[in-house]
Amino acid sequence: MIDFHTHILPNIDDGSRSIDETFNLIKEAKEAGFDGIILTSHYIENYYETDVPERDVWVKAIKENLEPKGIEAALYLGNEIYISDNMMSLLEEGKASTINNTCYVLFEMPLHEEPLNLYDAIYSLQENKLIPVLAHPERYSFVQKEPELINDLIEKGCLMQANYGSILGQYGEKAELIVRKFFENNMIHFLGSDVHRQNSIYPKIPFALEKIKHIIGETKLEELTTINPELALANKKIEIREPTEVTLTFKEKLLMMLKK
Repeated sequence: MIDFHTHILPNIDDGSRSIDETFNLIKEAKEAGFDGIILTSHYIENYYETDVPERDVWVKAIKENLEPKGIEAALYLGNEIYISDNMMSLLEEGKASTINNTCYVLFEMPLHEEPLNLYDAIYSLQENKLIPVLAHPERYSFVQKEPELINDLIEKGCLMQANYGSILGQYGEKAELIVRKFFENNMIHFLGSDVHRQNSIYPKIPFALEKIKHIIGETKLEELTTINPELALANKKIEIREPTEVTLTFKEKLLMMLKK
């Protein structure tokens, strides 16, 4: 398996706080069944701005020390870019990076308010032959209220990465319900731990895998955990299944309105 979304590089963002924690997280990832890890540190303008050359130095240094520590893991450079009108410029200037220098770009949105520039930002990537991948769509409160937005984004060529912890209730009942709907309706293309700390999500990965497999089956689970990430890392096209519209029952709609 390949972990598509992590915050493992040390002292870059709100993830790993030391090189020791970084190596411990990689060990946890291996124990959870991951052979490859994409290092998607936050890139947020005026906040987290460690550029590609500096992060690349970290990746190379970590790789050089894996074998002496008896750890076998493939590491790939990426970013989780906070949506902005400047995303394309950040990539062109070597500040932010695509996934493993491919056409795939992981980005995130504000958790509680749909950005006005959402479609323009996606289009700016696409007109430069890049494929946007939205991080954890199930976590956004405005998506939980109107999940059809994700269907629309997929139809416009945007791919989706869900967090393993969502199906376990790590981000609340709403996120758990919505991510289940997304799984049921062919609306998720990658899975990521979004790990920030030791002893957090990695020990729970087997439970998440079991729950997700129960929803989508073993073949589809392999697509999300291994096949699609491998295709993305190799800069190859991913054939996506046609999504179907998410429908909420009256009770589920009430949950979205009433629960915090």
